[in-house]
Amino acid sequence: MWFRTILLLPFLVPSILRAQDYTLEFGTEVPLASALSLEEAKAMPIRWVNVNTAEDTWKVDGDELVSTGLPIGVMRSEKQYENFILHVEWMHLEPGGNSGVFVWSKAIPDEKSRLPDGVEVQMLELDWVNLNKRNGETPPIAYVHGELFGVGGVKTIPDNPRGERSKSVENRCKGRGEWNTYDVVCVDGVIKLSVNGKFVNGISKSTQRRGYLCLEAEGAPIRFRNLKIIELPPGDGSVNGGNR
Repeated sequence: MWFRTILLLPFLVPSILRAQDYTLEFGTEVPLASALSLEEAKAMPIRWVNVNTAEDTWKVDGDELVSTGLPIGVMRSEKQYENFILHVEWMHLEPGGNSGVFVWSKAIPDEKSRLPDGVEVQMLELDWVNLNKRNGETPPIAYVHGELFGVGGVKTIPDNPRGERSKSVENRCKGRGEWNTYDVVCVDGVIKLSVNGKFVNGISKSTQRRGYLCLEAEGAPIRFRNLKIIELPPGDGSVNGGNR
């Protein structure tokens, strides 16, 4: 028996490494049936795993999640999601702050960028365009109002193309010190984004349709609150989006 165990060790180690302990609990997941019930919704806490940031990058402060933004990297949900509705509120604290949420991600960071694949739902502070001029020219204002785009080899079809990205049809994001509300509907490779109460952006035909949810630290402090997920019935994500 001991000899068989030794032979199996090389195969067991990767599985053990993947079974990471969760870092913290933040936000809630509500089953669809419970969300539609007239009774009080049965909410379950969402567990998060630190992928490649420091121990002090993330902390829960009352009802809020606070990120220092450093080092650049992500924290992922403990479980994967396919079809779901995400509600999250976020607030930048510094001019030009950068962050975002990755959906349908494998949560394996790129060696250079330290960020994973998936579809990014971008969260930029409004002064980002003024602080990141290129050849003296200010980037398009669309950058800071909730762009959607595939990263790490994930391809999408933008509803409102700006190159390979999809831009919002209205500029609805608020600046630092103010809370923004995103409602993100993800179903069978289609994403629709509502910014502060109105649907203004979307993508379709994502080549990855199941994966982890990743919160991004990208150099600046940011706060999150009221993160909620309603998981919807499965579709074809098991074909194009990873393992269950």
